[in-house]
Amino acid sequence: MSLSKNERTVELSPFLKSSPSVPLVERLLDECSIEFPFKRTNSAICNLTRDGEHVRPHLHKGRVLAMLTSGGDSPGEMWLFFFVFFLFQLTLEPSFCAMADEADAVGEGRDAVPMLPSQTVKPRFVSRLDSIVSFAGREGDLVLPRSQIGRCLAVFTSGGDSQGMNAALRAVCRMGLYLGCQVYFIHEGYQGMVDGDRYIREATWNSVSDIIQKSGTIIGSARSKDFRTRQGRLKAAENLLKRNITNLVCIGGDGSLTGANTFRQEWPELLGELVEKGRISAEKAKQFPNINIVGLVGSIDNDFCGTDMTIGTDTALHRIIEAVDAVQSTAQSHQRSFVIEVMGRHCGYLALVAALASEADWAFIPEWPPPADWRDILCTRMQQAREQGQRVNIIICAEGAVDRDGNPITSNMIRDLVVDRLHYDTRVTVLGHVQRGGNPSAFDRLLGSRMGAEAVLALMDTSPDAESCVIALDGNSIVRVPLMQCVERTQLVQKAMEEKNWDLAVKLRGRSFQRNLETYKLLAKLRPPTEKGNLSGGHNFTLAVMNVGAPACGMNAAVRSFVRNALCHNCKVLAVKDSFEGLMKGNVQVSLRGNLNLNFPSWSLDEIWSLKEMNWCDVSNWSMFGGSFLGTQKSLPTKNIEKVVEQLRNLKIDGLFLIGGFEAFHSCLIMAENRDKYKEFCIPMMVLPCTISNNVPGTSFSVGSDTALNEICNLIDKVKQSAIGTKRRVFIVETMGGYCGYLATLSALASGADNAYIFEEPFTVDDIKEDVRVIAQKMVKGVQRYIIMRSENANPNYTTQFIMQLFSEEGKGEFSTRINILGHAQQGGSATPFDRNLATRMAAHAVEFLVGKCREFLQADGRVFTNTPDSAVLLGMQARRSQATPIQEIKEKSDFVHRLPTEQWWLKLRPLLRILAKHDSIYEVSAVKMDLK
Repeated sequence: MSLSKNERTVELSPFLKSSPSVPLVERLLDECSIEFPFKRTNSAICNLTRDGEHVRPHLHKGRVLAMLTSGGDSPGEMWLFFFVFFLFQLTLEPSFCAMADEADAVGEGRDAVPMLPSQTVKPRFVSRLDSIVSFAGREGDLVLPRSQIGRCLAVFTSGGDSQGMNAALRAVCRMGLYLGCQVYFIHEGYQGMVDGDRYIREATWNSVSDIIQKSGTIIGSARSKDFRTRQGRLKAAENLLKRNITNLVCIGGDGSLTGANTFRQEWPELLGELVEKGRISAEKAKQFPNINIVGLVGSIDNDFCGTDMTIGTDTALHRIIEAVDAVQSTAQSHQRSFVIEVMGRHCGYLALVAALASEADWAFIPEWPPPADWRDILCTRMQQAREQGQRVNIIICAEGAVDRDGNPITSNMIRDLVVDRLHYDTRVTVLGHVQRGGNPSAFDRLLGSRMGAEAVLALMDTSPDAESCVIALDGNSIVRVPLMQCVERTQLVQKAMEEKNWDLAVKLRGRSFQRNLETYKLLAKLRPPTEKGNLSGGHNFTLAVMNVGAPACGMNAAVRSFVRNALCHNCKVLAVKDSFEGLMKGNVQVSLRGNLNLNFPSWSLDEIWSLKEMNWCDVSNWSMFGGSFLGTQKSLPTKNIEKVVEQLRNLKIDGLFLIGGFEAFHSCLIMAENRDKYKEFCIPMMVLPCTISNNVPGTSFSVGSDTALNEICNLIDKVKQSAIGTKRRVFIVETMGGYCGYLATLSALASGADNAYIFEEPFTVDDIKEDVRVIAQKMVKGVQRYIIMRSENANPNYTTQFIMQLFSEEGKGEFSTRINILGHAQQGGSATPFDRNLATRMAAHAVEFLVGKCREFLQADGRVFTNTPDSAVLLGMQARRSQATPIQEIKEKSDFVHRLPTEQWWLKLRPLLRILAKHDSIYEVSAVKMDLK
């Protein structure tokens, strides 16, 4: 590696070789360009080379590592000395490099890496104990069909099963076949690999038909004692070589993945032993000198470090939340307390997120044991809740919960404590393996599909000297992470808990886990905390919240979180009913630190009110309900803007929080652009995208879209079931979403539909006729069923009715066609755990932003005044983290005619939809390589 300035090149390799942190420095040099201004020249760019190859530098935002000035006439030797010294400091203190990145280690992760025009892989990194060093990868590369003819791969599932494994199997099989590979299923995990023969079978396209909605794994899973022995692995290697299999996709937990890596490391020795014993020929061993391993993490516990979510976790949360919501009614009727025991021997993710999403009174998790006097605190909290009118107490306990001394805390212990001290009617519900069952959620189906496809591509890319990798989820990106680094990090968490180093255990889980924990501790309180030092700085700001646009699940969870977080910071909250129409009529409810005995939202009765005091408990039990208790309308403030200004002035509102869809974004933009006319709009404003359509610019995900996807998938599953007895049938399913094809595309991918017609990708009669041709082929063999999704405004002429008539005419005698318009059922249901948790966390961010801006722009007269662009923002999920973007910047990326963003990330998934449905397509690789540090 060398640094060159103009004609001078200084070799740094000797220095780097002596450093214990060579990979760190190499990634640093590969990533950053350092600009050195000189008096005699405008500037000089430090060119970086590695192994004689020029590396195009780019300056990563927020990481200016050095800026030195030289006043001499010489080329300036001093700057190189300081730069080398700086690098040396980095090798001694890697954590110093974390100076600009406060993103989550898991969950809301890292900044996106700018892709260069040449699409050269460029790294970016964060060196911190709980963070991930990421390498921008191959997104945008083209993968051609039948480009890997002659290669063989096999896939197997091992350890505990989880929902979504079948989706991964389907994607691995069909992506492998698309590339021209021979694909094998290894049944019954490692034991099937050892036994061979009928346990290793070649897979076909139809082998994975109609399995995406099924739970568990169709090829079976088992824990093998034989594979743990040398002789067992020797036999497994022989069985694989009989079929020329040297590429393996392992779907399982950390134990299964560790076993796969051990197998890979021993492969050369196993080959030698097989040759020596005459069980394979020397030519065979020479032909297949290496075996490639790629892992997918299938675990409902989400206990694997290096990925935001493991396959099956989201569905397990669905089962838990369904159970908690179900016991609420009987507990409410009889004033009972329930202790819900969930899985998680070594990881409390399920218990923590379930407690956050279900508004539980207490959660016991392994990583965060309760204080020594937890018995007294728990009983006091439950008693105070009953005194305030709460009729039910929910306690969620992970099966591996312990106290500060490492002693187990069981659900029966908690029940006995409550009964003995409080004499409450208390029941224990152990969910057990119910959490592993049920249809996979839309999230797990999509996750399994994307990970499975990427696993095949990773196998095809792997070189003999490359490290085994795991396909992981980082924010919204599918990434590749070194397998053993993840396993070692996971083992560190367990070691920290064994040593009772609880703070380290929580930190190792990642920043997202930490934020979930802090949010839970805050929102689980019975009343606003009395601690000093809140964000308001002793001021009493007035914040208003309203829902704007169509209703979406998660709105109520966002309002609950916003109200309670605002009260924590000594703010008064004005809850506006019926959007701007309600504001103009004076329909405002004041949220103060009162003391009302409300068990369920009073607004669910549609009562008429103008001003009424409201306290901490008034938003109890809001998260579990869909719709909008505040009421929501699509009217924009332009309808009577003078009246809106008058109300803002009369109510003395210091900050405004809008929860809704494109209308909420547009309303905020209107007010921001009229600040020069009305000073009442010169207040901090924030928009939280909340719509089933996911058509709001400035964010990858909107609150409510996950619930809608699950509702659509459930309905399609029923439609597919109805076709079992009626073969040769085509279903055209119309989704909501306006001009946005998000729901149609992702529900098609998650439900195994064959195609999706959307506005963003224009289609013609020829495309429809091509589908007719494919349908005719599919009716000859296979499941004899075809499903097409269509967004409601995909095309004004090629309507759902028109397509049905065309199919009916062209398919006479071969198949029949039916229409299913799903309608407003997509807006209903109970909010999913994903939407509840996202809404809760984003609303907490909103309070921090608004209160911070109020303090920053507080005037001497006590008013808040700001007209800066960054005081009117939209809070969205951008790249791999939550980000507040000025609303006026987003305007340039918006299509107001069709109410769409000009760029939509999910369009890159459409080729995958076609591949998995047997359409010829060119696939865009959607992963980046990552490294753990």
